[in-house]
Amino acid sequence: MNIKEFIANYKNHPVLFVGTGMSLRYLINSYRWNDLLSKIAYDLKGNEEYYLDIKSTCQENDRYKFEKIASILEEEFNNELKDDKNGQFKEINDIFYSNMKNDINLSRFKIYISKLLSSIEFKEEMLEELAELKKIRKNIGSIITTNYDEFIEKIFEFNPLIGNNILLSNPYGSVYKIHGCVSDIDKIIITSEDYDRFIQKYELIRAQLLSLFIHNPIIFIGYNIGDENIKNILKTIFTYIEPNSADAEKIRENFLLVEYDPESDCEDISEHDIDMEGFGTIRINKIKTDNYKAIYSSLSDLHLPISAMDVRKVQDIVKEIYSGGEIRVNITEDLEALKNSDKILVIGSAKTIRYEYQNSSEMMSNYFKIIDEENMQILMLINKYNINKQQYFPVFGFSEINNEIEKIDSLKKQQIDKLKSAKYSIKSSSKNLHSTIKLIEMDGSITNSNKNNAIMWAVLEGTIGLEDIESYLREYKNKEDTNYRKLLCAYDFKKYGSA
Repeated sequence: MNIKEFIANYKNHPVLFVGTGMSLRYLINSYRWNDLLSKIAYDLKGNEEYYLDIKSTCQENDRYKFEKIASILEEEFNNELKDDKNGQFKEINDIFYSNMKNDINLSRFKIYISKLLSSIEFKEEMLEELAELKKIRKNIGSIITTNYDEFIEKIFEFNPLIGNNILLSNPYGSVYKIHGCVSDIDKIIITSEDYDRFIQKYELIRAQLLSLFIHNPIIFIGYNIGDENIKNILKTIFTYIEPNSADAEKIRENFLLVEYDPESDCEDISEHDIDMEGFGTIRINKIKTDNYKAIYSSLSDLHLPISAMDVRKVQDIVKEIYSGGEIRVNITEDLEALKNSDKILVIGSAKTIRYEYQNSSEMMSNYFKIIDEENMQILMLINKYNINKQQYFPVFGFSEINNEIEKIDSLKKQQIDKLKSAKYSIKSSSKNLHSTIKLIEMDGSITNSNKNNAIMWAVLEGTIGLEDIESYLREYKNKEDTNYRKLLCAYDFKKYGSA
């Protein structure tokens, strides 16, 4: 079976279990566990032998105990920085003392780890593949990761959950950072002592994760076949699930391990037996490949009865109901019987209820997310909108993704007419053909109230690069603002409609 056929059989939103290999694949600055500890030791002592001496004392049963190495290194690192406050690690000491003034006692060792992993810079040659990765966001329920960096949050725009927050969460649209994160230094799990405390508290987290594993397909990506994290997860599951039961078979069928194989274009799924000490052998599905685009394409093309985004929105409303806020709850099949309310959760039959995930205004606010994900399903809602002639609406880019949008020609004409009218009304004082938005913002001859008009003129005239205006729009704070919508329509036309 190939990867597309395998994923097409999914009946629920997949969960990604992400390891270090993903960060190594896409980030300029990333480390395996051994390499991270080795770098810290070298930066501290200036030679390789110091780390190798520590490592030689931490071998058990032909396996190096990196958590033990980290414990030894942390103690030495913290002590040296304490005795040399103004040396090469002065910045780390300054952060430490700044926190101590507020009674926050952080490990200097972990502060340095956070500094080493805080930069998110993508490899130039992987940008095209990263664009494909973004497209799967619409179909991913949640993500679990053992990585400390913030790569996953940046790409998926999911809510990071660290420490006890894992227990107080809605799973959809979340990143479970089970070993901590650079954004919360005190929660980083790396030493023997950290792991001991983690194991003591792990039972409740284990139950939360177990629920995900039972109900969702799980894709391990960024790990190798012998990784201890995978073995521990499998042990967790089959401690509670009878190995020969129907539930166990269902879970096994939903498990997929993506194992990196340099320069391989393989798209075929095979079965692989993992020898679990004390648990016998467990068979899971595996694809060994370097063709990650095929995997991302298969996940992006997955069509389920309800989108992951819909589930997230329902969960947000249900959370408000649980919290006891000012929300009216009506269970009905007759929408006409309801009075106006800020939020309504309606339960009924498909024949009597029309559900729209977002209106046209929200769709414009989410323009770049929809484009990045190529979310053709949500674009079907355009057929239900009444977009009047006075409304700015960027339809050219959307039509590239979904060719089933009705009245597409009239909507395009409407967008062009709006842009022509807006361009015609721009005063001559704003028609300075600067080559960047920054130059327009710095131009004192253009009043603040006319800055956006000047930007729009330059976009439509083609003197400002599309990358410049895209960055400006992505970072625009108030996406409900009319100026944002005008500029968005200008960008959308120049990007997708003027070729």
